[in-house]
Amino acid sequence: MLKPMINGALVMACLACALFFLRFWRASRDRLFAFFSLAFVVMGCNWLALTLLDVDDERRHYVYVIRLVSFLLILYAIWDKNRAGRGSSS
Repeated sequence: MLKPMINGALVMACLACALFFLRFWRASRDRLFAFFSLAFVVMGCNWLALTLLDVDDERRHYVYVIRLVSFLLILYAIWDKNRAGRGSSS
């Protein structure tokens, strides 16, 4: 009973973070914030999948691929921001 409630809270927290970064993206039009918002939406989907699928066997690790995608989006956003910064300063 406690596990679905905590996973639901994590989904809500991830979506709140996504809305937070989406607001910054709308104000600044910086792609870093858009990628961060997308990454938190994907991470929220990961927690939602863990809650709804109730997979406690060896197939559980496939759900974590969604989380990997989220972290790769964050890494790409940082790389993209640093790459864009080099071009404008030189």
